[in-house]
Amino acid sequence: MSRAVSVASLSKSYGRLKALDNISFEVDEREIFGFLGPNGAGKTTAIKIMLGLTRPDKGHVEIFGIDVQSKPDRARENIGYVSQNLSLSNEITGYENLLISAKLYGVPSSIRKSRITEIMDLLGIQDRANDLVKKYSGGMMRRLEIGAALVHRPRLLILDEPTIGLDPQVRLVVRELLRRLVDEFGITIFLTTHDMGEADELCEKIAIINSGKIGVVDTPTNLKRSVGGDSIQFETKAPEKALSILTGKFGDTKPIAKNNTISMIVNSAETALPLLINTLTRAGVIVDAIHSHRPTLDDVFLKYAGSRLTDVEREGDYSHVKQVRRTFRRMR
Repeated sequence: MSRAVSVASLSKSYGRLKALDNISFEVDEREIFGFLGPNGAGKTTAIKIMLGLTRPDKGHVEIFGIDVQSKPDRARENIGYVSQNLSLSNEITGYENLLISAKLYGVPSSIRKSRITEIMDLLGIQDRANDLVKKYSGGMMRRLEIGAALVHRPRLLILDEPTIGLDPQVRLVVRELLRRLVDEFGITIFLTTHDMGEADELCEKIAIINSGKIGVVDTPTNLKRSVGGDSIQFETKAPEKALSILTGKFGDTKPIAKNNTISMIVNSAETALPLLINTLTRAGVIVDAIHSHRPTLDDVFLKYAGSRLTDVEREGDYSHVKQVRRTFRRMR
């Protein structure tokens, strides 16, 4: 299978901030490839370089074999892009929004009408073509934005947090649309996300990225297998004492503390739980709550990034999620 995207040794700094630190990855044609990481991980910077909007300090990017730095216009002919924030005009109709995009992308005037009709049929909003966008639901707006990125029939669709700010039911509709674009039209999709469920269900391959570095690239199944066992989390008011007691007790696995919660990976939770509780009890450490589960992408993130993605999200600034939601509501 040929390569849609090839990224080699890419680095980018903004002053002292290293947004990307020597990252490399490849995306196959007809594949959905996910960049999984928190806000500020470097995902959007990577997209800007792929689009030829930002020059890297080091490394290079090829889109279907075309070097982005030396031939950015040729590379962009193959790309459709959907940003985090809505770029639609809400005071004109859905059809008129697509018409503007078709003109900007250089779609010949002789086929614009048929192309727009084709896109609106694909999106399932043909009956709303002449309605003002401000009357659309949030899910329809997002689908229309994806349609605007498809009017020139790109081979690669890049989406930055495509389901951010959407309700769970609408997210499923958007995911189904993206899968259909691959299965029926052969489009390659590159998307960034901090939604582990989205990455797990939608992507053939995932890159775990945090602080500008890629920890690993593989299929969701292989990534979860690489964790090597079950995940255990327990709460205690003596986390430092629990860490010192448990370190070295379960092979090479190193327990990780976050406030009063201890996380660790074991070969078998069924075998490890009695030993863990007995060990802590004998040492006078009280366990307030404990649970275990099969590996998830959050466990993968813990292994390769040194923290849980859910913890990074709670600590990070996710005001942009609220901003997108406010934009949807305002346009409606």
